[in-house]
Amino acid sequence: MDFRSAVLALLMSLVLAGPAFAYAVSDPADEIGAVAAVVRLAQAQTQPAPARPATPPPTSQAAPATPAQPTATDEPIGNVATLTGTASVVRNQNTLPLKLKDDIYLNDVVTTFADSTLGITFNDETTFNLTAKASVTIDNYIYEDGGKQNSALFDITKGTVAFVASAVAKTGDMKITTPTATLGIRGTTGLVEVDGAGGGAHNIKLYPDPDGHVGTIDVNDRNGARLGSLTQGSSGFAIRAGAGGRITATRLTISPQQAARDQGIVRQAHAAQAVGRQVVREQRALRRTNPNRPQSAPPGQRQNNLQQRQNNPQRQNNLQQRPGQPGQPGAPNRASERERSERPGAEQRPNAPAARQAGQPNRPQAPKRPPPPPKKPKEKR
Repeated sequence: MDFRSAVLALLMSLVLAGPAFAYAVSDPADEIGAVAAVVRLAQAQTQPAPARPATPPPTSQAAPATPAQPTATDEPIGNVATLTGTASVVRNQNTLPLKLKDDIYLNDVVTTFADSTLGITFNDETTFNLTAKASVTIDNYIYEDGGKQNSALFDITKGTVAFVASAVAKTGDMKITTPTATLGIRGTTGLVEVDGAGGGAHNIKLYPDPDGHVGTIDVNDRNGARLGSLTQGSSGFAIRAGAGGRITATRLTISPQQAARDQGIVRQAHAAQAVGRQVVREQRALRRTNPNRPQSAPPGQRQNNLQQRQNNPQRQNNLQQRPGQPGQPGAPNRASERERSERPGAEQRPNAPAARQAGQPNRPQAPKRPPPPPKKPKEKR
């Protein structure tokens, strides 16, 4: 095979293997250059492209899961039923004064001051009566009318507090904690005395309900170890820390004087329940009929209205000014004008209707002048 035949064979193979290329060959020199170009092109097509560095696959290691934080509900769980003296609530790190019918929310810490009492009724009619210098935290409260999974947890940290258990204790799980004990409440009235010291002694007492019924209080330590149960009216335990920090429950002997004092506090709790039952219903009805009405701030949601007023002392222009203050610039003082118009003999503005005074008719208007007599027609001559 001659040189030209070899070149033609190579060109035909390239045409069949890849894109078609046309070359005009005239002489052997051109043939040699064409062959070299074809060979370079064939090498470039057949040589594999340099491999790109492999991108490492994304790691499948997931970020550590963040535990879900409980969200605070906007719905109130109770209301202030009775109040004497001064009481406050710590809500979302803000301390707010309490007044009658105020809403109570989950995680609230309510506190009374010297010579004060506070009655709180919850949605299931469970009621607490705090005496002076007492404090209670609402750690948990779930209640659904007719539900079977209701639960509540109240922490009494100091002071003397009486309570009347209701629907949650009867249909679910109601507990009260103290610095050293946990009480399981089963439909009853009780009284807790905490001296405020973390490891100090405190008393748990059981009393009859308003109808005379006596329930049960199961007493455990904070680790769940059983200490005993109260099942008889006017009975109680003294909770103390023993040797090695072990918590013990000793039966109380309640004197007649102590029983009389306790009965007075318990009767206040029963009275607060009777009042609070109606307050809770009224406030619930108001929320249903007017859901956009301003409410006391729940945890993490609404801001403190008192702080808003303190941080924004400027009053809106459309608010009515206090009596005795001058009118706003450029606006007439309506009250002053009305007073001047109602004074006897006050000068009226031109073309202004007379001011009507209470119990007196309007002044009669001045009679109109009679029209001039018509001119006699001239006689014709």
